[in-house]
Amino acid sequence: MKALSPTDIPPPFARYAHGVEIPGDWRMVQTSGQLGIRPDGTIPEDAYDQAVICFQNIEKILGSSGMSASDVAHVSAFVTDRSHMADYMRARDEFLASTSRLPSSTLLIVSGFTRPEFKVEVEVLAAAP
Repeated sequence: MKALSPTDIPPPFARYAHGVEIPGDWRMVQTSGQLGIRPDGTIPEDAYDQAVICFQNIEKILGSSGMSASDVAHVSAFVTDRSHMADYMRARDEFLASTSRLPSSTLLIVSGFTRPEFKVEVEVLAAAP
C-alpha cells in the first residue's frame, strides 16, 4: 500500500494519510463496526476503554485472515461527543503504533448507537498481498 498525502493540500490533522493506494491484486478485509463491549457483555463507562476494546476486536478479526494493524488501509470511527475524540485517538494511535505506514481515516460525531452506553464505534478496511 502507498500512503497519499499531496503537499499542495493542508496536512492531516493527526496521525493518518489523506489517502491510501491499494494494489489491485491484494486481498481485502472490511470489518463491521466494533463496539466497546467485553465478551462478558459489560460495557466500560470510559470512551478510551471502549475504543481499546473496539481495536482489540478488530485485531482479532484481522488476525483470523492473517492480517494485523500494519495492513489497515482505512479507519472509520464514530464517537457520540467531541469530548471522546482524544480518548478514541489515543486508542487508535496505540493500535497503529506497531506500523510506520499510516492509513486514511474518518472520524464522525454521531447522535448515538443502539444502546445509550456506547460512546465509540470503529471499523477498518485492511489489505494484504
